[in-house]
Amino acid sequence: MKFWKKYRKKPLDENTVRVIKISKEALYEFLYEKFIENQEQYLDVDPLTVTNNFALDCVNGDFIFCAYKSEDAQSNLFPFPKEIDLQKVMKRIPDTTFSMFAPNSCRYKDYTKKELAELSKDDKACESKPKD
Repeated sequence: MKFWKKYRKKPLDENTVRVIKISKEALYEFLYEKFIENQEQYLDVDPLTVTNNFALDCVNGDFIFCAYKSEDAQSNLFPFPKEIDLQKVMKRIPDTTFSMFAPNSCRYKDYTKKELAELSKDDKACESKPKD
C-alpha cells in the first residue's frame, strides 16, 4: 500500500503553483539523459553499440549530441577523437532539424570523423562559413 501512495499524483489547489528550478548542470544532465534515453528514435542507432558525446552553448542556446560506434569486433573501445571539438562543430554546421518532435522526419545528419575534425580546426576559411 505504501508503494502506491508514494507514486500517487498530488493534486493542486487553486492557490498553489508547483515549481521545478534547476541549475545549469542539472539542465545539461537532463538534456543529455533525455537524448540517451531516446537515441534509438532520434538517431536510428542501437544504443548498445554506440557511445555518445555532447556539447551545449548557453550563450547561443545551441545543443549538439552525437553517437559513434563504441567498439570494434574484438571489443576494443573507440575513444571520441581528440581532434573533434564539438563547440566549434556546433558553430559551423546548420541545425539538423527544426524540431525534435516533427513526425517522420530525419533529425540527424551523418558526418565522417574526418569531416568533423576539419570543422574543428582553427581555420579562418572555416569560420567564415555562414550558419543556415
